[in-house]
Amino acid sequence: MYQRLDPARIIETLTRLKARIDARFPNAGLGRVCAEVIDTAKRTSQRVAALTAPSWGWRIAVGVLIVLGIVAQIAAARFLHIDRIEADAGLLQSLEAAVNLLILFGGAAWFLITWEERRKRQRVLDALHELRSLAHVVDMHQLTKDPTNILNINRTPASPERTMTRFELTRYLDYCAEMLALLGKLAALYGESMRDGVVVDAVNDVEALTTDLARKIWQKIMIIGDLEERRD
Repeated sequence: MYQRLDPARIIETLTRLKARIDARFPNAGLGRVCAEVIDTAKRTSQRVAALTAPSWGWRIAVGVLIVLGIVAQIAAARFLHIDRIEADAGLLQSLEAAVNLLILFGGAAWFLITWEERRKRQRVLDALHELRSLAHVVDMHQLTKDPTNILNINRTPASPERTMTRFELTRYLDYCAEMLALLGKLAALYGESMRDGVVVDAVNDVEALTTDLARKIWQKIMIIGDLEERRD
């Protein structure tokens, strides 16, 4: 029960996070970003369910094609009359033709058998790219939130107006860190649904990205805490 991530719980957590953002920062773009993450989470839940469900129609079609291919191989062997050939040159030519047919058939069969997995892999990689892009969007929203701006020193006429208090800035950064962590969990859902090595590496890359970005945010939060202690 507690050995796998539940997509419904992730969506529920994201929904609560958006409500918290809207309540404290009703006009912030971060709330709209969170809404986009929620939509992505819902699509992720549907995609993961589709990945775990086998494509029986394709598998039956591949099975039929393989059986037909085997029948064609047997018919070709009979056509070559391998069992009746006595001359060495004729035997070698027939064996070479039979081996070539077997190689082509084996390659075609392997292509058909692995096509479903390769198609799913590409769909997962595209979805992980979407999560990676969202992580960078979240990072852009916190990029200009400099903790030293709460001191209001060394400002220039070109400096942007900063209206957040220390508490509000801390909460804003915390919301960004939470959203990044949840994006990492969405990526982990794909890792649970497919054991493909390429997919697992891509999932690890997204999780490492979100962790690194969240670490930078927590460094800012720690700086704010240090500034508060110095003021006190």
